[in-house]
Amino acid sequence: MARRRPNFLFLLPDQHRFDWLGSTPGLPLRTPNLDALGARGVRFTHALCSSPLCAPSRACLASGREYDRCGVPDNRVDYPCDRSTYYRQLRDGAGYHVAGVGKFDLHKGSPIWGRDGRTRLSEWGFSAGIDNAGKMDAISSGALEPLDPYMAYLHAHGLAAMHVADFRGRGGYRGTEPTPLPEEAYCDNWIGANGLTLLREFPRDRPWHLVVNFTGPHSPLDVTRTMAQWYAHASFPQPHAAPGEGGRPGTLGLDADLLQQIRRNYSAMVENIDRWVGVYLDEVQRRGELADTLVVYSSDHGEMLGDHGLWGKSQPYQPSVGIPLVVAGPGVAEATLSPAPVSLIDVAATLLDYAGLPRPDDMDALSLRPLLEGRTRAVRSFVRSGLGAWRLVFDGRYKLISGYAPRRAEAAPATMLFDLDADPWEDRDIAAEAPGVVRALTAQLESGPGNAEAGR
Repeated sequence: MARRRPNFLFLLPDQHRFDWLGSTPGLPLRTPNLDALGARGVRFTHALCSSPLCAPSRACLASGREYDRCGVPDNRVDYPCDRSTYYRQLRDGAGYHVAGVGKFDLHKGSPIWGRDGRTRLSEWGFSAGIDNAGKMDAISSGALEPLDPYMAYLHAHGLAAMHVADFRGRGGYRGTEPTPLPEEAYCDNWIGANGLTLLREFPRDRPWHLVVNFTGPHSPLDVTRTMAQWYAHASFPQPHAAPGEGGRPGTLGLDADLLQQIRRNYSAMVENIDRWVGVYLDEVQRRGELADTLVVYSSDHGEMLGDHGLWGKSQPYQPSVGIPLVVAGPGVAEATLSPAPVSLIDVAATLLDYAGLPRPDDMDALSLRPLLEGRTRAVRSFVRSGLGAWRLVFDGRYKLISGYAPRRAEAAPATMLFDLDADPWEDRDIAAEAPGVVRALTAQLESGPGNAEAGR
């Protein structure tokens, strides 16, 4: 009998930076479920998103296209409904039951979730699901009248006004106090529970795909009262400052204690998501399907967390563009740490490959299956990312950044080159010292989408 096509469990938080894992030396962080997932699969150390901003990154993933061809240049533009997605290809081309919950962000420019969260799910290729607003979108659109299912839930339980007042009083990263919401109403816990309910209702006669789009560890730094205790006495490294960057205004004038608390809260949000990873794996095991399920953990982009005096995403530095990527499942090599340059969009081509579908000609993504199964050490020679005016290309060692105005807004856009092997914090621009590397990477950057393969 032919082996059943694998199920796909895709866990996709928002703004989880690449190095914020329990396996990173020097971080007092606990991610036991992600560590265990990496022990039975492949963890990529050089995975990048195609654009470090929510809507473009998720559009790139859905389409399998790089930033300049995804159709979504920023958070003001919706994903084109006439453009296919890998979700639709799995559903219509391979008969998968395709489901998802959480913050899809494929219509970031339009508040059209609907109270049931199903407004565009079928068009995108989903069989079932609940699409909810992100943290601040929910506050701005549903404070008085709920426009998404999460705010509808809070309104129905008399919690909406309290939640809105809490978020509006936080002052960005400065607000680290626990949320007044009960544990079950905390957004990531609500998303996790919704996904678990869907999973328990999945049909048994065909393969399934479930993507869980957590809203954490995106700012604001809200944690529950329970989560606030997890790292109350932990000591994290302070934000990194390159020579000459100490005390930059970009640190928001925060003192060392508050910077420490910010990192504690961020870590608690990561650990809470890791807890849900364990819950989902246990449920798939109870269904008797773990041996037939490919599990993917990643993020849409990273978080600067004060490094280089910068916060959030949108930057070409590794904490912003770098993402965790862990894959485990049937046929995947175990306990493998891969330094190969890969892109988040490659997840799309990989899942299509495992589903037995050909990669569409207009897709820039490449299947990671040969690498996951130990048949090659790389599928690309470089990856690209971009946002607005800047673009970067990264070959696993050298990163070339073009069109970026570093350090201060009035600076002229520069071409910078960093050797991440020797300078992982990207402190020293060596473009003037390595003109040959600059020329080679510039040619790759300008070679046009879809040409980043090591071999096609």
